[in-house]
Amino acid sequence: MNQGRNNILVHSFQNNSDTSRCKKRPQKNAHSRSFKEKFKLYTGEQLHWSKVILRLVGTVIPTILPWILLCSGYGFAVSAINHFKHFSFFSDSKVLPHVVLSLNIVLSLLLVFRTNTAHERFWEARKLWGALVNAVRNLARGIWIYIEESRPQDRKAKEKAVRLVVAFTIAMKLHLRRDPINTELSPLMSSSQYCKLQQVNHAPIEVSLWLGNYLQTQYERQQIDVFQLTALHKLVDELVNILGGCERILKTPVPLIYTITLKALLCIYFLLLPWELVNGLTWWTGPILGFISVILLGIDEIGSEIEEPFGHDPNDLPLDFICNTINRNAEDLINLAPPKNQFDEVEDIAA
Repeated sequence: MNQGRNNILVHSFQNNSDTSRCKKRPQKNAHSRSFKEKFKLYTGEQLHWSKVILRLVGTVIPTILPWILLCSGYGFAVSAINHFKHFSFFSDSKVLPHVVLSLNIVLSLLLVFRTNTAHERFWEARKLWGALVNAVRNLARGIWIYIEESRPQDRKAKEKAVRLVVAFTIAMKLHLRRDPINTELSPLMSSSQYCKLQQVNHAPIEVSLWLGNYLQTQYERQQIDVFQLTALHKLVDELVNILGGCERILKTPVPLIYTITLKALLCIYFLLLPWELVNGLTWWTGPILGFISVILLGIDEIGSEIEEPFGHDPNDLPLDFICNTINRNAEDLINLAPPKNQFDEVEDIAA
């Protein structure tokens, strides 16, 4: 009997411990889904959730704030006109509700199209930069493993080549942002290369030419064979192809006619909507119209911001964080990976 009771107690204790663990898991998952954790995972910055919201919204609200105030003031003016009965044409019209309803449907479709198109461009850019990270890692690893070190200075040359791979990503970031060459690139190359890079029109292509020349030189010195040379050249070609994909997004904006049509319909909608609302809302027409304008103009502005994902806005791609990650990976490879001859010694011991 005592043994049976002990088994029951142990079993209940295990159930209670399992239950307590299950209760703790949702808290951990909820914490990982918070604004703070998502923003840290995305950009590498650890901020309070309120600061995250202010940073992400801070680029949208100042842009649309004048239009929000204008819509609110216009709604107040319509309320005043309706109160003093100076103008009653729209209030007696039976066509206006149908016009406003039609504009609701059309604006909903256009805003959905606008948002989906902008997000598609944003996601395509993120996939290209994810492919760039993989290509850079493979190229740096291939340079480090494939190329022989027959002289002491060969290791220094390999380190410079790996840093040039990182320099390609930073030069690509600056090129897509239309920023000038800055000191981010100076630690990754010689002073003569840095000066030359400031004079060329397309810095990433120039860096890719330097990488190609390095690989060709190592092949001529018989430090790599033709198959390894081909594999490394394919990785350099992949870097250039990814650059071309990003330039395609950058230099092919959403057709301007969609933006013009959407802005015109929004203006017509905000001009007619208060006349439809004023009979029921009276003096609340201005605040309600301002609230509606925040929603519609905010969605439109978010689409305008993320359709060009390579900029400096908080809602753009975190290119600085991605480039810093690539740089850390390359430095770990240079500082922590053993020389190639040590790999040969390990193979001899294993044999």
